[in-house]
Amino acid sequence: MKKLLEYPPFHFLVCLVIGIMLQFYIQVWRYSFIYLGSLLLVFGVVLFFLKRLQKRKIFSVVSLLLFVFIGVSTTYIHNPKNYTNYYKHQLTDDSSSVLTIQKVLKSGNYYTRYLTEVSQVDTTKTAGTILLNIQKDSLSPILKVGNRIFIKTPFKELITPLNPHQFDYKQYLAKQYVYHQVFLSKQEFKQLNNASFSLIALSASIREKVQTSLKQYHFSNDEFAVINALLLGQRQEISKELLESYTNAGAIHILAISGLHIGILLLLLSYVFKPMEKLPNGILVKTICIVLLLWSFAFIAGLSASVVRAVTMFTFVAIGQSFKRKKMIEYSLISSMFFLLLIKPMFLFDVGFQLSYLAVFGIVWVQPLLYNLWKPKLWLLDKGWSLFTVSIAAQAGILPISLYYFHQFPGLFILSNLIIIPFLGSILLFGIIIILLATLNILPQFIANIYGFIISTMNYFVDWIAHQEDFLLKEISISFETMLAWYVFIIFLYQACIRKTYKNVTLLLASILLLQGIYFYEKFQINRKSEFIVFHKSRHSFYGKRNGKELSIISSLNKTILHQQKPIQSYRIGEHVSSKIVDSTLAVFSYKSKQFLIVDSVGIYRINGLKNPIVLLRNSPKINLNRLITTLKPQQIIADGSNYKSYITRWRETCYKQKTPFWYTGQNGAYILRE
Repeated sequence: MKKLLEYPPFHFLVCLVIGIMLQFYIQVWRYSFIYLGSLLLVFGVVLFFLKRLQKRKIFSVVSLLLFVFIGVSTTYIHNPKNYTNYYKHQLTDDSSSVLTIQKVLKSGNYYTRYLTEVSQVDTTKTAGTILLNIQKDSLSPILKVGNRIFIKTPFKELITPLNPHQFDYKQYLAKQYVYHQVFLSKQEFKQLNNASFSLIALSASIREKVQTSLKQYHFSNDEFAVINALLLGQRQEISKELLESYTNAGAIHILAISGLHIGILLLLLSYVFKPMEKLPNGILVKTICIVLLLWSFAFIAGLSASVVRAVTMFTFVAIGQSFKRKKMIEYSLISSMFFLLLIKPMFLFDVGFQLSYLAVFGIVWVQPLLYNLWKPKLWLLDKGWSLFTVSIAAQAGILPISLYYFHQFPGLFILSNLIIIPFLGSILLFGIIIILLATLNILPQFIANIYGFIISTMNYFVDWIAHQEDFLLKEISISFETMLAWYVFIIFLYQACIRKTYKNVTLLLASILLLQGIYFYEKFQINRKSEFIVFHKSRHSFYGKRNGKELSIISSLNKTILHQQKPIQSYRIGEHVSSKIVDSTLAVFSYKSKQFLIVDSVGIYRINGLKNPIVLLRNSPKINLNRLITTLKPQQIIADGSNYKSYITRWRETCYKQKTPFWYTGQNGAYILRE
């Protein structure tokens, strides 16, 4: 760790990360590219003179500031919004657009989804990416990478989540520079000739030929979906149930081509090409061959972000290993991170990027400590112990951040990893051979059947692990600050284990106090919080009264169904509270000093003694809203997602005329009242 802190690229990486975050969240640079280049030139001149004058300390400080600014500038440069040919600058109310398919996404229940480049608006060539949603129809063509379509439908802004603590898809896409979407039916677009040559389109066409060849060998749907994910990097065809099984078993990383797969391939290729080391310049030739084969695999797998990240990481590792020096793996990882963030700054916010590097650093640093605790003499026992310590070390690296993002912990992850990972190298190698033989049409059916049986067995085992629900810990709440505090604790614990000095032990104790302090503060904040929430859920209605750690739900839904509703689940996890069901037949209730009246499909609202209530409209009551407003003089009218949209439009107009505040959860989001 100490040597890593002394490694200059590590300092540059930290500064680069700071710059990326400053530009993404605060937008510290909003000027032209000319000023950007001028300031970089000024930095260069200042550093030149400081070097000549031998002002080392000032030179170091200015160098670090330069890399902060490089982080700012690379984020600014890669944002298409900052260019004059960005599609939004050319749009008018009646614009027509040409879209080019860049990536096929996993389909939803009602739409097939794609990431597309806006290559033309009217007659102007443009740039920028949007989300394309095409309504599912048996007659609609399935678009492929490189296809172009012509549309006149206007773009829509991506919407923010309507309930607190729900996944923010708008923010997720913004980190990929995607800010708009469009919804189309089959009749609303016209397919044009394909775009000119591109590497991504060529990769997609090769992959499609491989998939067509594989389909001739009668793999089951789940077998084909897993083969597609393992070897071709395509997870779109994996069923929701199978994906959930791999997630709950702690084996989801097996289905995504990532550092695990590329690392195994690197080990296999290093073994295969080891005889080359005896030749003149053999190590160099071996490294070049390995790197070319890794990038060939990445190309066939579609050059997706996760594949490119993993291959880049292990390209640096392969090059670093050729030098055969200590700490070269750590230095290679730092260098690869720096290179990736320089080229693709938004990788910083990608969960896969974060998990990959944290897992590898966990293995590099923690695994040797665990392995040295016991050294079995039997070869098989030694290999099992080594794999066990690798799994624990990787989990130590990713546990805080995985709890922060996914809120669950698969207790049997060790079992699934111990059984599957030892065979994963053979599965990958066997799969590559299967693909080559299938593409050449010389694959015997019985070999395909054997491979299909292996994949089915793996799926069955994962499904069995996933159904051991007593070992799956769900709804674990952890804040961003707590996650960071856990990493501080893990780092200082590692330092104290390596060197038991007074300073390291003191820092470890300080990290424990920091962790406890954050927990006590968050508990205090949770216990003092109080609010009333009208959640949004299409075709359903439920409200929540929050008092400290308890959330009381008011709804007519079944108790079991209600606890599984995502808006309530997200709120429970995000706020670290428990929920219970209260009497849902109440039409009138109070919260603090406010009175609430629920008007449902029965339409009763004349209640004696009720003055200036907040009115909640649910289940599309057939009422005269003008008369209700005149009678009750409500402070506010709230309509949730259980009402017809035609009623919402009429009620909004009525409230506007009567000057009564109106809130629709389907547009304004969940209604939250705090006092």
